[in-house]
Amino acid sequence: MTDQEPRWLDDGEMRAWRSYVVGASMLEDRLHRELQDRHDLSLADYEVLVRLSERRGLRMRMSQLADEVASSKSRVSHQVARMEREGLLRRRECPEDGRGVFAELTEKGVKTLEGSAPTHVRGVREHMVDLLTREEQEVLAKVFDRVITHLRGLDG
Repeated sequence: MTDQEPRWLDDGEMRAWRSYVVGASMLEDRLHRELQDRHDLSLADYEVLVRLSERRGLRMRMSQLADEVASSKSRVSHQVARMEREGLLRRRECPEDGRGVFAELTEKGVKTLEGSAPTHVRGVREHMVDLLTREEQEVLAKVFDRVITHLRGLDG
């Protein structure tokens, strides 16, 4: 950061920024509410279940899980502890180094994901994907890939 005068947003930039902020918040709230109402599952917990389901052995190091769901290690640790109490996953020590810890899906976690995935996918389609053309989907993906790369570079 510098002490230079900020480059204020022009009208188009402000419209883009505010549309993103409000739209992303509303979308996340809607998807969360649909999962909560129909499956008593938060969107954040759903994301953890999805990430683990995509891995061989249905498990992942806690530190990698935190990175993938864009959360702090501390927050993911608390979330995983709660999900473990609910029987959705379990923590296992990493046999390779003895210090690392894996989060691993349980059978209940798999069934919860299988039951809630249709609701989530329907919501994602209805509230976003089907509102965009293929070209817009590609642009959106490219834009946020760039934002993610930039922000990860600042943390690394």
